[in-house]
Amino acid sequence: MNKFLWLLLLLPIFTVAQDSIRVDVSNPHATIYTHLYFLQSDSYEPKKAAKTILGLSEEKAIEKAIRIKQVLDGKGLFVDVNKIPTNPNYKDSIGYSSYFRYVLFLQRMPQIYLEKTDGSWYYSSETVLKIEDLYKEIFPWYVQKLHELIPVSGHKKLLGLELWQFIGLLFVLIIGCFIFLIVKRIIFFILRRIQHSVIKNSNIEVNKVLKKLAHPLSLLVLVAFINKIFPSLQFGLTINKWVFLGLNIAETIFWIYVFLKLVHVVMRIYAEFTERTHGRLDDQLVPILDSFLTGLVIVVGVFKLLVLFGVDASTMLAGATIGGLAFALASQDTVKNLIGTIMIFLDKPFHIEDWIEAGEVVGTVERVGFRSTQVRAADTSLYQIPNSKLSELVINNKGLRLFRRYNTNLGLRYDTPPELIEAFVKGLREIVIAHPETRSDSFNVEFTGFGDSALLIMVNVYFKSLAWGVEQSSKHRLHIAIVKLAKELGVDFAFPSTTVTIEQFPEKEGVSIKYDINKERIDKVITKIIRDFNQGN
Repeated sequence: MNKFLWLLLLLPIFTVAQDSIRVDVSNPHATIYTHLYFLQSDSYEPKKAAKTILGLSEEKAIEKAIRIKQVLDGKGLFVDVNKIPTNPNYKDSIGYSSYFRYVLFLQRMPQIYLEKTDGSWYYSSETVLKIEDLYKEIFPWYVQKLHELIPVSGHKKLLGLELWQFIGLLFVLIIGCFIFLIVKRIIFFILRRIQHSVIKNSNIEVNKVLKKLAHPLSLLVLVAFINKIFPSLQFGLTINKWVFLGLNIAETIFWIYVFLKLVHVVMRIYAEFTERTHGRLDDQLVPILDSFLTGLVIVVGVFKLLVLFGVDASTMLAGATIGGLAFALASQDTVKNLIGTIMIFLDKPFHIEDWIEAGEVVGTVERVGFRSTQVRAADTSLYQIPNSKLSELVINNKGLRLFRRYNTNLGLRYDTPPELIEAFVKGLREIVIAHPETRSDSFNVEFTGFGDSALLIMVNVYFKSLAWGVEQSSKHRLHIAIVKLAKELGVDFAFPSTTVTIEQFPEKEGVSIKYDINKERIDKVITKIIRDFNQGN
């Protein structure tokens, strides 16, 4: 009797508790909660759940509401109602800034979303329209046929699961193993064909990478197969949630591995290509690109993994943007140097081992890095020039010269006879023509003017070799030949001096130099000098 009285007293409380959950479509949180709550086994009222569907008959609305939940459960998409906004005027700031919309799973199921209509929130007309196609994609036609073929004994439960689900899972694993082995061979064959079409010669290192690449690609095909088939086993939401989470994590890790190996293969092929090019600047680009692409793959992969673990993508993007801005402000010089590096590799004002003049620095380029360029001076000093500064300087690339120009002025005494001046100039021209390291078709040897203490003979020649050491050796041979020519002709080189005029005594000889201007002797001297020069070559 007392128990009956307590039951009567508690009955209104239970009734009030049961009635407290009402249909509410005033905001995204209320609509989704209403939909899912009234489709649970202990609170199953599909008519109320159908209130979240607008514009359909009650029967059709119930069917669509159930389909939406089946699709979410089939893909293991667990709805965390605590994260759903309660703002009646909510706007998705990422993809639908001009509409009142809320997408449940933006990355994995963007087709299912809510829309505000006439002040209330309902599943969108697009969602209702596409839900049947989504259902058929997740649960193909054979699923229903399979259920019809399962005997009654197959529905017996073991460890909370039906017997046919255990058998189906075993079948999926066996088929998956066969698919993996077959696909692995096919993928490796395709990769080898691609390799031979890109690079003709076989590369052992590339072959090893391709073999390693075939393995994760085959696993990706296996993951796609399980992703497609597993919903047909119709496990519960809890199992599907963890299975698909594991599959998505595995897929992301495999893709990271694949792209890292692809970067390695591409960089290896590019390195072989740069080895065949003339300039070595491309060789310096290989490790820089390798590091950049590797870092990019890892960052994107980690970003994807964080999204899978429930981290809000918009929050990460905002954080990355703010962090990137703060980093850029804190390291302006580093950013400038990076931009300068990019400009150097794009414009290619020089190559490795080029002799350049950049401001006050003159030397050979040894290395181009992320931040700076190393230039080795003639005295073996090593200069580190920031790439931001180097990209702004006027660079005289002597390494791109076709020839090395050499220009000098020879000074003869003012008392040198015109005949010897002409003979000296003629001899110089013959020496330049006979010199194996000078251009015989482009040079200048001329009497150009009158200096303070000398008659000026300009010698302008072009050496064929661009090597600094060879140039110095060529200059040496040229200078020796000039000195010998001047000695044999009796021509003296002038030096800064002062002329003092002294009255000449009749009985004394003059102090002026006696020059021999005999033409026959001059021709013999020039011929002898050229012959000796050629013999020296």
